Amino acid sequence: MSTALVVGGGPNGLAAAIVLAGAGLEVTVLEAADEIGGGARTREAIVPGLLHDQCSAIHPMAVGSPFLRSLDLARYGLTWAWPEIDCVHPLDDGSAGELHRSVADTAAGLGADGRVWRLLFERTTAGYDRMSPDIMRPLLRLPRHPFGLARFGIPALAPADLLAHAFRTPQARGLFGGVAAHAFHPLNRPLSASIGLGILTAGHAYGWAVAAGGSQRITDAMAALLGDLGGKIETGTPVRAATDLPPADVVLWDVAPTAVADILGDRLPARIGKAFQRFRYGPGAFKVDFAVQGGVPWTAEAAHRAGTVHLGGSYAEITASERDIHAGRMPERPFVLVGQQYLADPQRSVGDIHPIWAYAHVPHGYTGDATAAIVDQIERFAPGFRDRVVGADVRTTTEFADYNPNYVGGNIMTGAKDIPQLVFGPRKTLWPYDIGIPGHYLCSAATPPGPGAHGMCGANAAERALRRLR
Repeated sequence: MSTALVVGGGPNGLAAAIVLAGAGLEVTVLEAADEIGGGARTREAIVPGLLHDQCSAIHPMAVGSPFLRSLDLARYGLTWAWPEIDCVHPLDDGSAGELHRSVADTAAGLGADGRVWRLLFERTTAGYDRMSPDIMRPLLRLPRHPFGLARFGIPALAPADLLAHAFRTPQARGLFGGVAAHAFHPLNRPLSASIGLGILTAGHAYGWAVAAGGSQRITDAMAALLGDLGGKIETGTPVRAATDLPPADVVLWDVAPTAVADILGDRLPARIGKAFQRFRYGPGAFKVDFAVQGGVPWTAEAAHRAGTVHLGGSYAEITASERDIHAGRMPERPFVLVGQQYLADPQRSVGDIHPIWAYAHVPHGYTGDATAAIVDQIERFAPGFRDRVVGADVRTTTEFADYNPNYVGGNIMTGAKDIPQLVFGPRKTLWPYDIGIPGHYLCSAATPPGPGAHGMCGANAAERALRRLR
């Protein structure tokens, strides 16, 4: 029987292990932390019983992932839950752009911009299941559905700024800009619309779901399935050098490219080692979890029913703050994402005390304290918020990197999503999972299709490994 090692027990590492174990390999996952999950972990914090997702929290890309949907993880306890409204982007005048799962409902709420929203998302959403195998794989491939992919891909090539100018109302521009800002990338650059369009299309197809009981349930279910397939997981087992690896026919690395370069050293071909050492990381995240009595007192009524609330003000303000953090400057009003997962999954709350998940976009490796800026942004759109806060728990950019070493400098995207790294991954190649050592492959979120709990990076890399093994 062929043997396989997977270094890293996040969603991608577990996905790779499941594919390999399902093909009959003897698989062992080596996880440095004392628990599996990577970015998809949940813990009690602030108040006993109050459940907070530690990083990954809202899952439009995971709930519709072709790989996860193929696994029947409901057998292992994973269930999805949806809020009444997926996302709301409030403005200072009390109005808001509202994102519903339905394209028609979203368009109806955007008034004069409803037609543009339909043009962007109606047909691509209807064809999402056909297109997702192309979208969720390396871009430089002959697509299975070229015409459908072109309908999605041509707008995705554009800067987000260009698409935003197609909208006339501040509500539609803000709503689109807030989702586009998930890329942690200046919105005037080519391809900066791609991640936002992908999230919006997947969300219209499957909704912005949360995992009932917390994001940890995703990786717990994957681990249970892996166990049924005969795979093993060893936690508290860091790999710091190539000599730490037991012999195996296949090794998959769910780690950052710079870590692969450090661990394998001169075993890597020189050009690949240099490319991995030069891998670029983007801006960071500064996270604050809040325990809030009675929930957030939003001015915009729709925000009381939304699983996600984007706090960035106008589209112009979003672009300015994203430009600042990319240049290493901390904005006075950073873009802040707020998660209200308890609205879809009430078991996360304790009585009338609710867990509020929030993080701000900050410069890479930011060493300051963004807590006050986050509170100010929430207070701006929800006066009286401070008075409802029972407690808070902070995670800085440094603490993000300690929590998950793939998040270098607090960059939870596992790399800057500029054009070369978004298209190719860590190096310019048609085979982004290969690292130049026979039997070794990279499967972290640094590879296509990128971040999220969808597991597709791991599944794609494992399929590549199996083809080469055979």
